[in-house]
Amino acid sequence: MTKVKFRISKKAIVNILLRWEAILFYIFIIVIIFNSYISPYFLDIINLFDTTFNFMEKAIIALPMIFIIICGDIDISVASTIALCSVFMGLASSMGVDTPGLIAIGLITGTFAGFVNGIIITKLKISAIAVTIGTYSLYRGIPYVILGDKAFTQYPESFAYLGQGYLGNTIIPFQLVFFIFMAIIFGIILHKTTYGRKLFAIGNNSTCAKFSGVNVNRIRLYNFMLAGLCAGIASILLTSRIGSTRPNIASGWELEIITSVVLGGVSIMGGVGNIFGVIIAVFLLGIMKFGMGIINLPGKVMNIMTGSLLIIAIMLPVYIKQLKNKIILKKT
Repeated sequence: MTKVKFRISKKAIVNILLRWEAILFYIFIIVIIFNSYISPYFLDIINLFDTTFNFMEKAIIALPMIFIIICGDIDISVASTIALCSVFMGLASSMGVDTPGLIAIGLITGTFAGFVNGIIITKLKISAIAVTIGTYSLYRGIPYVILGDKAFTQYPESFAYLGQGYLGNTIIPFQLVFFIFMAIIFGIILHKTTYGRKLFAIGNNSTCAKFSGVNVNRIRLYNFMLAGLCAGIASILLTSRIGSTRPNIASGWELEIITSVVLGGVSIMGGVGNIFGVIIAVFLLGIMKFGMGIINLPGKVMNIMTGSLLIIAIMLPVYIKQLKNKIILKKT
Protein backbone atom coordinates (compact mmCIF):
# COMPACT_ATOMS: atom_id res chain seq x y z
CA MET A 1 0.00 0.00 0.00
CA THR A 2 2.83 2.37 0.87
CA LYS A 3 4.48 1.69 -2.48
CA VAL A 4 1.31 2.63 -4.38
CA LYS A 5 1.03 5.93 -2.51
CA PHE A 6 4.66 6.70 -3.34
CA ARG A 7 4.04 6.13 -7.03
CA ILE A 8 0.96 8.33 -7.03
CA SER A 9 2.82 11.18 -5.32
CA LYS A 10 5.68 10.96 -7.85
CA LYS A 11 3.20 11.12 -10.71
CA ALA A 12 1.44 14.10 -9.13
CA ILE A 13 4.74 15.98 -8.72
CA VAL A 14 5.70 15.35 -12.36
CA ASN A 15 2.26 16.49 -13.53
CA ILE A 16 2.49 19.70 -11.49
CA LEU A 17 6.05 20.56 -12.57
CA LEU A 18 5.34 19.85 -16.24
CA ARG A 19 1.92 21.47 -16.44
CA TRP A 20 1.79 23.91 -19.33
CA GLU A 21 0.92 26.77 -16.96
CA ALA A 22 3.96 25.95 -14.81
CA ILE A 23 6.25 25.93 -17.86
CA LEU A 24 4.85 29.30 -18.94
CA PHE A 25 5.55 30.63 -15.45
CA TYR A 26 9.17 29.40 -15.64
CA ILE A 27 9.56 31.17 -18.99
CA PHE A 28 7.96 34.30 -17.53
CA ILE A 29 10.53 34.36 -14.68
CA ILE A 30 13.39 33.80 -17.15
CA VAL A 31 12.17 36.69 -19.32
CA ILE A 32 12.02 38.98 -16.27
CA ILE A 33 15.56 38.01 -15.19
CA PHE A 34 16.93 38.41 -18.71
CA ASN A 35 15.27 41.79 -19.29
CA SER A 36 16.41 43.10 -15.91
CA TYR A 37 19.95 42.05 -16.82
CA ILE A 38 20.01 43.83 -20.20
CA SER A 39 18.32 47.03 -18.96
CA PRO A 40 18.47 48.79 -15.57
CA TYR A 41 15.11 50.45 -16.34
CA PHE A 42 13.12 47.24 -16.74
CA LEU A 43 12.34 46.59 -13.07
CA ASP A 44 11.14 50.13 -12.39
CA ILE A 45 7.73 49.54 -10.78
CA ILE A 46 6.12 52.56 -12.47
CA ASN A 47 7.34 51.41 -15.90
CA LEU A 48 6.04 47.90 -15.28
CA PHE A 49 2.58 49.14 -14.33
CA ASP A 50 2.47 51.62 -17.19
CA THR A 51 3.45 49.04 -19.78
CA THR A 52 0.22 47.15 -19.05
CA PHE A 53 -1.59 49.94 -20.91
CA ASN A 54 -0.07 48.49 -24.09
CA PHE A 55 -1.65 45.06 -23.85
CA MET A 56 -4.71 45.20 -21.58
CA GLU A 57 -7.12 45.76 -24.47
CA LYS A 58 -5.75 42.62 -26.18
CA ALA A 59 -5.97 40.74 -22.89
CA ILE A 60 -9.66 41.61 -22.55
CA ILE A 61 -10.46 40.20 -26.00
CA ALA A 62 -8.41 37.08 -25.23
CA LEU A 63 -10.96 36.14 -22.54
CA PRO A 64 -13.92 35.39 -24.86
CA MET A 65 -11.48 34.03 -27.45
CA ILE A 66 -10.78 31.24 -24.94
CA PHE A 67 -14.46 30.23 -25.12
CA ILE A 68 -14.49 30.40 -28.92
CA ILE A 69 -11.36 28.31 -29.43
CA ILE A 70 -12.34 25.73 -26.78
CA CYS A 71 -15.51 25.18 -28.84
CA GLY A 72 -13.34 24.56 -31.93
CA ASP A 73 -14.10 27.91 -33.59
CA ILE A 74 -11.98 31.02 -34.19
CA ASP A 75 -12.67 34.73 -34.68
CA ILE A 76 -10.36 36.62 -37.05
CA SER A 77 -12.52 39.78 -37.03
CA VAL A 78 -12.00 41.02 -33.45
CA ALA A 79 -9.47 43.74 -34.31
CA SER A 80 -11.66 44.97 -37.18
CA THR A 81 -14.59 45.08 -34.75
CA ILE A 82 -12.51 47.41 -32.57
CA ALA A 83 -12.08 49.73 -35.55
CA LEU A 84 -15.80 49.57 -36.35
CA CYS A 85 -16.77 50.44 -32.77
CA SER A 86 -14.22 53.24 -32.63
CA VAL A 87 -15.41 54.89 -35.82
CA PHE A 88 -19.04 54.91 -34.64
CA MET A 89 -17.96 56.36 -31.30
CA GLY A 90 -15.98 58.98 -33.22
CA LEU A 91 -19.02 59.88 -35.30
CA ALA A 92 -21.17 60.16 -32.19
CA SER A 93 -18.57 62.27 -30.39
CA SER A 94 -18.39 64.67 -33.34
CA MET A 95 -22.15 65.14 -32.92
CA GLY A 96 -21.78 66.04 -29.24
CA VAL A 97 -22.54 62.71 -27.56
CA ASP A 98 -21.02 62.53 -24.06
CA THR A 99 -19.05 59.70 -22.41
CA PRO A 100 -21.99 57.46 -21.27
CA GLY A 101 -23.45 57.60 -24.78
CA LEU A 102 -20.08 56.76 -26.36
CA ILE A 103 -19.69 53.76 -24.04
CA ALA A 104 -23.18 52.52 -24.98
CA ILE A 105 -22.47 52.94 -28.70
CA GLY A 106 -19.19 51.04 -28.40
CA LEU A 107 -20.77 48.15 -26.52
CA ILE A 108 -23.84 47.90 -28.78
CA THR A 109 -21.79 48.08 -31.98
CA GLY A 110 -19.38 45.39 -30.80
CA THR A 111 -22.13 43.07 -29.61
CA PHE A 112 -24.05 43.48 -32.87
CA ALA A 113 -20.91 42.74 -34.91
CA GLY A 114 -20.39 39.58 -32.88
CA PHE A 115 -24.06 38.66 -33.33
CA VAL A 116 -23.70 38.97 -37.12
CA ASN A 117 -20.69 36.64 -37.03
CA GLY A 118 -22.46 34.13 -34.82
CA ILE A 119 -25.78 34.11 -36.69
CA ILE A 120 -24.12 33.54 -40.07
CA ILE A 121 -21.92 30.76 -38.63
CA THR A 122 -24.72 28.93 -36.81
CA LYS A 123 -27.69 29.48 -39.14
CA LEU A 124 -25.93 29.13 -42.49
CA LYS A 125 -23.54 26.47 -41.13
CA ILE A 126 -20.44 28.15 -42.58
CA SER A 127 -17.08 27.62 -40.88
CA ALA A 128 -16.10 30.29 -38.38
CA ILE A 129 -12.77 31.02 -40.05
CA ALA A 130 -14.45 31.66 -43.42
CA VAL A 131 -17.10 33.96 -41.96
CA THR A 132 -14.76 35.96 -39.75
CA ILE A 133 -12.22 36.43 -42.55
CA GLY A 134 -15.08 37.99 -44.49
CA THR A 135 -16.21 40.22 -41.64
CA TYR A 136 -12.55 41.03 -40.94
CA SER A 137 -12.54 42.85 -44.29
CA LEU A 138 -16.08 44.21 -43.92
CA TYR A 139 -15.66 45.65 -40.43
CA ARG A 140 -12.29 47.16 -41.36
CA GLY A 141 -13.58 48.49 -44.68
CA ILE A 142 -16.41 50.54 -43.15
CA PRO A 143 -14.04 52.79 -41.13
CA TYR A 144 -11.93 53.34 -44.26
CA VAL A 145 -15.02 54.36 -46.23
CA ILE A 146 -16.18 56.75 -43.49
CA LEU A 147 -12.80 58.27 -42.62
CA GLY A 148 -10.54 57.80 -45.62
CA ASP A 149 -7.21 59.30 -44.58
CA LYS A 150 -8.80 61.47 -41.86
CA ALA A 151 -9.32 60.86 -38.14
CA PHE A 152 -11.72 61.65 -35.31
CA THR A 153 -9.81 63.42 -32.57
CA GLN A 154 -12.45 65.25 -30.55
CA TYR A 155 -13.54 63.29 -27.50
CA PRO A 156 -14.92 64.49 -24.13
CA GLU A 157 -12.36 65.05 -21.36
CA SER A 158 -14.14 62.56 -19.09
CA PHE A 159 -13.74 59.88 -21.76
CA ALA A 160 -9.94 59.96 -21.40
CA TYR A 161 -9.98 58.44 -17.89
CA LEU A 162 -11.16 55.03 -19.14
CA GLY A 163 -7.99 54.40 -21.13
CA GLN A 164 -5.49 56.64 -19.35
CA GLY A 165 -6.62 56.79 -15.72
CA TYR A 166 -5.26 55.23 -12.55
CA LEU A 167 -7.05 53.74 -9.57
CA GLY A 168 -7.42 56.64 -7.13
CA ASN A 169 -4.05 58.15 -6.27
CA THR A 170 -2.13 54.93 -6.93
CA ILE A 171 0.13 53.92 -9.84
CA ILE A 172 -2.22 51.05 -10.72
CA PRO A 173 -3.92 51.60 -14.11
CA PHE A 174 -7.71 51.43 -14.22
CA GLN A 175 -7.45 49.11 -17.24
CA LEU A 176 -5.41 46.57 -15.25
CA VAL A 177 -7.97 46.47 -12.43
CA PHE A 178 -10.80 46.14 -14.95
CA PHE A 179 -9.03 43.24 -16.68
CA ILE A 180 -8.51 41.40 -13.38
CA PHE A 181 -12.21 41.83 -12.60
CA MET A 182 -13.18 40.45 -16.02
CA ALA A 183 -10.68 37.58 -15.78
CA ILE A 184 -12.22 36.47 -12.47
CA ILE A 185 -15.72 36.48 -14.01
CA PHE A 186 -14.62 34.56 -17.11
CA GLY A 187 -12.62 32.12 -14.96
CA ILE A 188 -15.66 31.37 -12.82
CA ILE A 189 -17.86 30.89 -15.89
CA LEU A 190 -15.31 28.59 -17.56
CA HIS A 191 -14.36 26.43 -14.59
CA LYS A 192 -17.30 26.58 -12.18
CA THR A 193 -20.51 26.74 -14.22
CA THR A 194 -22.64 24.56 -16.47
CA TYR A 195 -21.90 26.93 -19.36
CA GLY A 196 -18.18 26.18 -19.01
CA ARG A 197 -18.78 22.43 -18.99
CA LYS A 198 -20.85 22.80 -22.15
CA LEU A 199 -17.96 24.63 -23.84
CA PHE A 200 -15.60 21.72 -23.20
CA ALA A 201 -18.25 19.20 -24.26
CA ILE A 202 -18.75 21.00 -27.58
CA GLY A 203 -15.00 21.26 -28.18
CA ASN A 204 -14.43 17.57 -27.50
CA ASN A 205 -17.35 16.31 -29.57
CA SER A 206 -20.06 18.66 -30.73
CA THR A 207 -22.26 15.82 -32.01
CA CYS A 208 -22.23 14.02 -28.65
CA ALA A 209 -22.85 17.34 -26.89
CA LYS A 210 -25.86 17.97 -29.12
CA PHE A 211 -27.36 14.54 -28.40
CA SER A 212 -26.70 15.13 -24.69
CA GLY A 213 -29.07 18.09 -24.77
CA VAL A 214 -26.59 20.94 -25.28
CA ASN A 215 -27.84 23.67 -27.62
CA VAL A 216 -24.55 23.85 -29.51
CA ASN A 217 -25.47 26.64 -31.91
CA ARG A 218 -26.86 28.84 -29.13
CA ILE A 219 -23.63 28.49 -27.12
CA ARG A 220 -21.52 29.29 -30.18
CA LEU A 221 -23.69 32.33 -30.92
CA TYR A 222 -23.27 33.57 -27.34
CA ASN A 223 -19.49 33.11 -27.64
CA PHE A 224 -19.27 35.33 -30.71
CA MET A 225 -21.52 37.93 -29.12
CA LEU A 226 -19.26 37.91 -26.05
CA ALA A 227 -16.25 38.40 -28.32
CA GLY A 228 -18.00 41.34 -29.96
CA LEU A 229 -18.93 42.82 -26.59
CA CYS A 230 -15.34 42.54 -25.35
CA ALA A 231 -14.07 44.02 -28.62
CA GLY A 232 -16.39 46.94 -27.91
CA ILE A 233 -14.92 47.29 -24.40
CA ALA A 234 -11.40 47.10 -25.84
CA SER A 235 -12.32 49.73 -28.43
CA ILE A 236 -13.59 52.08 -25.72
CA LEU A 237 -10.37 51.69 -23.72
CA LEU A 238 -8.07 51.96 -26.75
CA THR A 239 -9.85 54.95 -28.26
CA SER A 240 -9.80 56.64 -24.87
CA ARG A 241 -6.09 55.87 -24.41
CA ILE A 242 -4.89 57.24 -27.75
CA GLY A 243 -7.57 59.95 -27.97
CA SER A 244 -8.32 59.43 -31.65
CA THR A 245 -9.91 57.13 -34.21
CA ARG A 246 -8.19 56.09 -37.43
CA PRO A 247 -9.21 53.32 -39.85
CA ASN A 248 -6.07 51.30 -39.05
CA ILE A 249 -6.66 51.30 -35.29
CA ALA A 250 -5.75 47.92 -33.70
CA SER A 251 -4.45 46.68 -37.03
CA GLY A 252 -2.76 43.27 -36.76
CA TRP A 253 -4.02 42.51 -33.26
CA GLU A 254 -5.72 39.28 -34.38
CA LEU A 255 -2.44 37.34 -34.42
CA GLU A 256 -1.34 38.57 -31.00
CA ILE A 257 -4.71 37.77 -29.38
CA ILE A 258 -4.89 34.27 -30.85
CA THR A 259 -1.22 33.69 -29.96
CA SER A 260 -1.82 34.61 -26.32
CA VAL A 261 -4.76 32.19 -26.10
CA VAL A 262 -3.01 29.27 -27.81
CA LEU A 263 0.25 29.97 -25.94
CA GLY A 264 -1.83 29.87 -22.75
CA GLY A 265 -2.62 26.21 -23.38
CA VAL A 266 -5.96 26.40 -25.20
CA SER A 267 -5.87 23.75 -27.92
CA ILE A 268 -6.46 25.10 -31.40
CA MET A 269 -8.40 21.85 -32.02
CA GLY A 270 -10.80 22.68 -29.19
CA GLY A 271 -11.83 20.96 -25.98
CA VAL A 272 -8.78 21.89 -23.87
CA GLY A 273 -7.77 25.03 -22.00
CA ASN A 274 -7.99 27.09 -18.83
CA ILE A 275 -7.99 30.73 -17.80
CA PHE A 276 -4.78 30.67 -15.76
CA GLY A 277 -2.47 29.75 -18.62
CA VAL A 278 -3.91 32.48 -20.84
CA ILE A 279 -3.42 35.13 -18.14
CA ILE A 280 0.24 34.10 -17.75
CA ALA A 281 0.66 34.10 -21.56
CA VAL A 282 -0.86 37.58 -21.86
CA PHE A 283 1.59 39.01 -19.35
CA LEU A 284 4.48 37.00 -20.80
CA LEU A 285 3.91 38.45 -24.27
CA GLY A 286 3.38 41.95 -22.88
CA ILE A 287 6.56 41.87 -20.78
CA MET A 288 8.54 40.41 -23.69
CA LYS A 289 7.46 43.24 -25.97
CA PHE A 290 8.23 45.77 -23.24
CA GLY A 291 11.73 44.34 -22.87
CA MET A 292 12.29 44.35 -26.63
CA GLY A 293 11.04 47.93 -26.77
CA ILE A 294 13.54 49.04 -24.10
CA ILE A 295 16.47 47.78 -26.20
CA ASN A 296 14.91 49.31 -29.34
CA LEU A 297 14.28 46.13 -31.31
CA PRO A 298 12.25 46.92 -34.45
CA GLY A 299 8.60 45.98 -34.74
CA LYS A 300 9.34 43.38 -37.43
CA VAL A 301 11.46 41.42 -34.95
CA MET A 302 8.59 41.52 -32.47
CA ASN A 303 6.26 40.12 -35.15
CA ILE A 304 8.72 37.31 -35.86
CA MET A 305 8.83 36.50 -32.15
CA THR A 306 5.03 36.48 -31.92
CA GLY A 307 4.66 34.17 -34.92
CA SER A 308 7.37 31.85 -33.61
CA LEU A 309 5.67 31.63 -30.22
CA LEU A 310 2.39 30.67 -31.91
CA ILE A 311 4.08 27.78 -33.74
CA ILE A 312 5.87 26.67 -30.57
CA ALA A 313 2.64 26.86 -28.56
CA ILE A 314 0.93 24.51 -31.02
CA MET A 315 3.80 21.99 -31.19
CA LEU A 316 5.31 21.94 -27.69
CA PRO A 317 2.40 20.49 -25.64
CA VAL A 318 2.65 17.23 -27.62
CA TYR A 319 6.32 16.83 -26.69
CA ILE A 320 5.66 17.76 -23.06
CA LYS A 321 2.97 15.07 -22.86
CA GLN A 322 5.42 12.52 -24.24
CA LEU A 323 8.07 13.66 -21.74
CA LYS A 324 5.59 13.30 -18.87
CA ASN A 325 4.76 9.77 -19.90
CA LYS A 326 8.42 8.79 -20.14
CA ILE A 327 9.25 10.20 -16.71
CA ILE A 328 6.24 8.55 -15.07
CA LEU A 329 7.05 5.21 -16.70
CA LYS A 330 10.65 5.42 -15.42
CA LYS A 331 9.44 6.22 -11.90
CA THR A 332 7.15 3.22 -11.93
